[in-house]
Amino acid sequence: MTKKFWMLFASLLLVLGVVAGCSSDAGNEEETDKEKPKDEESSTDGETAATPFVLGDEQLDITMFGNYDWYTMPPWGEDISTAWIKENKKVNVTAIDGGGNAAQRLSTMIAGNSLPDFIWLDKGADVERLRQGGVLVPFDDYLDKYTNLRDWFGEEGLNMLRSEDGKLYQFPNWYNSKPFGNAGYVVHKGIYEELGSPKLETTDDLYAYLTLVKEKFPDVTPFETHVDNQGVSVLYSAFKEGHSPGDIRRHAVQEGDKLTSIFESKEYLETMQYASKLFREKLITQDALTQDLDMVTAKVTGGKVAVYASASPTELSAQGHYNMIKEDPNSGYFYIWPIAKEGVNKDNVYPGDFSMMGWNVSVITTAAKDPEKVFAFLDWLTGPEGQSSLIFGPEGKYWDGFDGEGMPQFTGDYVSDAEGVAKVDGDTGNFQWNGNSNFLDTAKAKFTASLPLEERRWDTHWQYEITWKTQLNGTEFENINPLPDSEEGRIQQSINEIAEETRAQALYAKSDEEVAAILAAAAQNANTLGHKQLLEFQTEKWQANLAKMKQ
Repeated sequence: MTKKFWMLFASLLLVLGVVAGCSSDAGNEEETDKEKPKDEESSTDGETAATPFVLGDEQLDITMFGNYDWYTMPPWGEDISTAWIKENKKVNVTAIDGGGNAAQRLSTMIAGNSLPDFIWLDKGADVERLRQGGVLVPFDDYLDKYTNLRDWFGEEGLNMLRSEDGKLYQFPNWYNSKPFGNAGYVVHKGIYEELGSPKLETTDDLYAYLTLVKEKFPDVTPFETHVDNQGVSVLYSAFKEGHSPGDIRRHAVQEGDKLTSIFESKEYLETMQYASKLFREKLITQDALTQDLDMVTAKVTGGKVAVYASASPTELSAQGHYNMIKEDPNSGYFYIWPIAKEGVNKDNVYPGDFSMMGWNVSVITTAAKDPEKVFAFLDWLTGPEGQSSLIFGPEGKYWDGFDGEGMPQFTGDYVSDAEGVAKVDGDTGNFQWNGNSNFLDTAKAKFTASLPLEERRWDTHWQYEITWKTQLNGTEFENINPLPDSEEGRIQQSINEIAEETRAQALYAKSDEEVAAILAAAAQNANTLGHKQLLEFQTEKWQANLAKMKQ
């Protein structure tokens, strides 16, 4: 969320009086409630229906908004999974598109009292600001009636997500109690073998390999870094043992019991010097800072990258893998163990991190006609039937019922038609608002372990073999950021801007010395703007999390 948005939001709260509620009837709430038929009353006051709502008993139309500039929801019902949900569960979801400027779109909806039923957004400070504005519905009264979230996430996870008023407003996405994630390095097998299958373990090995790729395969991108230059963040883990790219997201590095500035980190300096060298020598994609997802997709799925690193390279790599093996069964992509600088323990390198609370969240707004039914849908979607139907497709093709442990029973087609399975997953990626990693990872790992190597799904195999073993638990750093309109929040916005500008300048630098000068200037500027105050605030929140997790 931008500083501009939150300033506008604060003023809107005063003008519209949304502290008491932001439904379309907020201006005359008491009178309007008297006029509503009983079955149209919202349950935002904590009252719930006597019996649980069952999906499929009646038509349920839901509106949603994805609070990301990059997010566009595909039409609901045009893929096999949501078509089945639409027909059999009678649920239709319509998205409000952000038009490339999600913050502005959300502020417009607030101003017009036209919020959707639920919003998909980053957890933490953004949610708290909306909660303080009185526009969110708590879930507590629903948890005993619709139990998938509580059963799979657990009380500890729910408590970690509760707001200061003790209530739960956030429905997590990709939550888990075990390590999960896909961050790492994927290598083009055909190119690798043609170049003699050299050692790819250290940063020196990687540099030598990319140089060879550039020489022998001029039409291939040696090192693809995905959108937002994610691959450079992955490289940080090669230099900072026991740490993950989460340090870069937070602009803070744990040193003992304190958080310190990323701009003063020796390992971050090494990372940016290494990345700048790769960029200068045209070993990294030259539009790393400007390319969009379509451009990355074309390269990766078309087999035009030698090494691909990102926060989650599996989705595109799986598609590219199956595309390539159609023409050459011995080609495709494979994961390598994470790269480490010489002298760094490779078993303590983490190219990604995970939180038991997952990535982001969904919140239900007071504009929802019947928030309980919206929650019922989200809870069903995060449960075994919802997750299986969405991600593996309707029951019958790739799975058929559940076993005694509640896991889906995968069919022969799940093994023989790996490309089809990958397509279902890919087609529904932007509908996966409340993914249950606990369920999905357990189901896939159990099934994968029972298969011979040649029959395993590409992505599941590499999760089982490498990625789940190399993700760092970052749950302790949840919700350590300040509210955007607080003093520390304003400092954080400034630090974010410095970090983004510094990263671009360092990548384009002409020498290691110039990179060092850029980071030194960034550290000085950040300290002038109050970075130390922000770090003290975040350290206090982090230590509180550690204490809470020990309870």
